[in-house]
Amino acid sequence: MAKQYSIEVCRELEEKIHQAQLHRPARIARYEAGTELAYDITSVDTADTGRVYLVVDRFVGGGFAGQVYRVKVKGIKVENKLKKQLGGLRVGGIYAIKILVPPSQLSQLFRNVLYWIGFQGPFQLQVNPTAARAGALWQKFIRRGAKICFGNENAVVDIYATFVDKNLGSCGELSQWIDGRTWQLEVDEHMDTLRRWTRGETVDEDRLGSPEYRTKKQFMADFVNLLHNIGAYEFARQYEWSTCKSQPNCLKRMKTGKDPLVGLVAVDFRAGLALLPFLPMSPGDFKLILKGLKRGSIVQFDRGSVDKLERFMQAHSNEFGDMWPMLEELKAAECVYRDSVPDITHNRIRLFNDRRLWSTIFDSTVTGWRVRNLIDADNEQKLRTNKVSAMLFFAIGLIPFLGKLIRRIWARADWRTHYGKILTSFGYFRRAFKARVAERVISWHRSGRVGPERAIKLVEQPWRFFCHLPFLLLIFPALHRFFTDRQYFKDKLYYVFVRPIALYFSPKLRNQWMRQMITDGRKKHILSDEDAEIVRANLNEPYIQRYLVSLVVHFLTVPITQIVSFTHATIWYMRHPEVSDTERAAVTAAILLAYQIIPVSPGSFCRGLYTTCLAIYDRNFKDYNIALFLSYFKYVGYLAFPIQMTYHYPALARFMAGHWATEATHIVPVFGERGALLEHWVFCLFYNWPLTIRRKMRKWAQVRASIEPRYWHVGLYAVVGAAIFGYVDFSHIKAFERLPALKEIWLLFVIVPLFCGRFVSLGCGGAVLWKRIVAATFCGIMVGILSTGVSAVVGVDVLAAGEIAKSCVWRVFILAFLSTAGALITELRLPDPDLK
Repeated sequence: MAKQYSIEVCRELEEKIHQAQLHRPARIARYEAGTELAYDITSVDTADTGRVYLVVDRFVGGGFAGQVYRVKVKGIKVENKLKKQLGGLRVGGIYAIKILVPPSQLSQLFRNVLYWIGFQGPFQLQVNPTAARAGALWQKFIRRGAKICFGNENAVVDIYATFVDKNLGSCGELSQWIDGRTWQLEVDEHMDTLRRWTRGETVDEDRLGSPEYRTKKQFMADFVNLLHNIGAYEFARQYEWSTCKSQPNCLKRMKTGKDPLVGLVAVDFRAGLALLPFLPMSPGDFKLILKGLKRGSIVQFDRGSVDKLERFMQAHSNEFGDMWPMLEELKAAECVYRDSVPDITHNRIRLFNDRRLWSTIFDSTVTGWRVRNLIDADNEQKLRTNKVSAMLFFAIGLIPFLGKLIRRIWARADWRTHYGKILTSFGYFRRAFKARVAERVISWHRSGRVGPERAIKLVEQPWRFFCHLPFLLLIFPALHRFFTDRQYFKDKLYYVFVRPIALYFSPKLRNQWMRQMITDGRKKHILSDEDAEIVRANLNEPYIQRYLVSLVVHFLTVPITQIVSFTHATIWYMRHPEVSDTERAAVTAAILLAYQIIPVSPGSFCRGLYTTCLAIYDRNFKDYNIALFLSYFKYVGYLAFPIQMTYHYPALARFMAGHWATEATHIVPVFGERGALLEHWVFCLFYNWPLTIRRKMRKWAQVRASIEPRYWHVGLYAVVGAAIFGYVDFSHIKAFERLPALKEIWLLFVIVPLFCGRFVSLGCGGAVLWKRIVAATFCGIMVGILSTGVSAVVGVDVLAAGEIAKSCVWRVFILAFLSTAGALITELRLPDPDLK
C-alpha cells in the first residue's frame, strides 16, 4: 500500500513543473487521484481499437509487476463506427488499470536485472505491446476455463483492453475492478485439527474451524490444477500456496458478505520477477524450479503451452466455441513475444541459424525504445531501416550515465532543444533546475523522506536541496526525515520517550489510543463492527484499564534490552584494547546479536518481574496466569496481556493480538504483505494456538480432577539428574585432572533439565498445572544444588570455595529455568484428550 503523504502538495509541485515550460517532458513516476488520462486502446476479445478517457480515483499500490489504479471512465471513442461498445466498457464505469512499470526505481532496477539475466533483454511486458497482449489473451482463456472448473467464469477477473502509457513509458491493461479483501483473521481454538486437515488427514468436521482460510487454500489449489490443465504452467506460480506470498492475488468479493464459501476471485496474472534456477525467492520456488527443469524451462516467468491449451479447448469445445479466432491471435502473439529476446535457455541453437528470430528481436527492440520514450517517431523509422545505426544506438546505451545523455541528444528532438536552451539561456537553466528539484522532491515526499511543508520549501529555496543529498545514503526514509526535520524529530522523540509515560498516567489518553486502534482495526478488517462496539462499551472497566496500563509498561521496557546490549558491547570493546580491531569488532557484533536472539532478555525479564509483582500485589494468579509466563520471553512477551484478556474480553483480546502480531509482519519485505501467509501464520501463532492450548489444558484439568496428585518422584529425578552430572564430573577429573567447563558439557546442561522437567510434569498425576510447573522448577533447583555438592566432593582437590559457590548459583539458575521450560513444553505438546 502507498505511504501517507499529501496529494495536494504533489499536485502543487507538479504545477510548478508545468509552469517551468520545459521543452522536455516531465518525469512522472506515477499518477495521483484526480489525474485525467487518455489512452488509445485495443480490446482483448475483438481487437477493436478506440480511445478511452479516464479519471484516476485512487492509487491502489505498486510492486515489481507494475502499478495499479482505480479509475472511472469519462468517455469512449470507438474507431469502428458500426460498433457502439469497445471491449465491454461503459461510460461512468469503475475499472482497474495496471501499468506494467513499478513506481519505485529500485524495484524496477531489481526486476529488470533479473529479467536480463534470464532472457537477455528488457522486461517485455513493459516495453512490448505484443507481449502485454499475449498475457491478456491468456487471461481470457483462463477465465473461460474457470467456468468449467468452478461453474462460474467470475472466479477470474475480466480483462478488457491493452494500451501504451506514453507518459510512464510502459504497456498497460484495463480490467475489471474487484471490490474485495484478502481475508479476515479467524479465531480458531482447534488449530491442531486444522493442521491435520492441511496434511490431508481425516478429521472431525465439527471441530474444524477457519472456514475462510480453508476455502481460499482449496480454491487456490484447484485453480493451480486448472492452470496446469490448460497449459498455463508458469501463470500458476502466482497462485502456488507454498510461495507464501501468493495469497493476496486471490480476493473475496465484499458483496458476498460473511459467507466464507463464496466470492473468491483470482485477480493477478502478471509476474513481476523472473524465477532463476539459482535464485529461489520463496519456499515454494524450490519445487517450481524442479518442475520447470522437467519441462525444459530453466528460467520461468509467464510461458505457457498453446498446444495444451488447444487440446483443452477441443476437449471442451462447447465452452470455447467463440474463442477460436482469439486462439489464432494468441499463437501469433506468443510467437512474436517469445522471439523478442535472445532467451538462450529456450532458443538455444536457433540463435545461430534462425534469421527470423533475430529480425523479430531487432524489430521488438526498436518498438521497446519507442514505448519507453527513448526515441521519437521520426527516429523510430530511421532506426528500423538502418540496422547499423540501431546497433550503435544499442551499444551507446550500455555506457553508464553518459550513454543515456547521448541517446537523448541523438533520438529525441525535444531533449536536444532542452539541452541547447540550458547551455544558451541562464533563465531557462534556472527553470529547468527548479523543475528537476521539484521532481525529486515529489518522490522524496511520497516515500516519507520529507514532510509537506519542507517539500514546498525545498522547491522554493533549491539550495536547501543539496543539503539533503547526503541523507539519501540512509536506507530508511524515516531516518532521513528524522535528521532533517526538527518538528518530526521532536514528535518522534515525544512518541518514543514521553508518550508511553503519558499513557501510563492518563486514562483519557489511553482511551484515545485504544479508540484510534479500533478505528484502524475496522479499516483493516481485523475487527468487525459488532466487536468494535463491544470493545468501546467496555473500555472504562477496571480490568481493561489495568491491562492497558500493563501494556504501556511493556512498551516502556522495549529500549531496555538495546541499552543493556549496547552498554555491554561498549564496555567489552573499551576494556580489551589488546585484542585486534577485527576481533574486537566481531565480538562486539556477537554480543549485540546474542541479546537479540536469547529467549529471555533484560527487557523481557523486567516485563516478567513487573507482571509477577502485579499478580502478588493483587493476590490474583488466575487473571495473570498466561501473562505471568509469556512476559518473561523476548518478543512474545509483548502479546502477553492481549492474550491474557481472552478470558474476560475475547473481542478485545482477538483484536489486540491480531493488531500487534500482524503489524509486526508488515515490516518484512515481500512476505509481510497484508493478506499473505506470514500474516495469517503469525496471527495463529500468537492468538489461535494459545486458545488451542488453553482448551486442551482445560480438558486435561477435567481428566486429572479424578486422579490423586503425586510429588514423591521429584526427589528421585533430582537425585538421578545430580548423579548424571556427578558421573561426568568424576570422569572428567579422572581424565584431565580438572572439572569440565560449562561450555564443554553445555549439551548435557540442556538435555538433563529438559527431561527432568518433562518426567516430573508427567508424573504429577492429578496435580493442577501451576503445581506441576512449580514441582519441575523445584526439581531443577535440587539438581543444581545436589550436582554442585557432588562436584565439590569429587573435585575437592581442584576446586576453591568461591568457585563452588559461583558454580552453584549458575547451575541452580540454568537448571531451574530449563527444567521449567521442559515441563511447559511437555504440557503444551500434550495431545487432545478428546482424540485419545
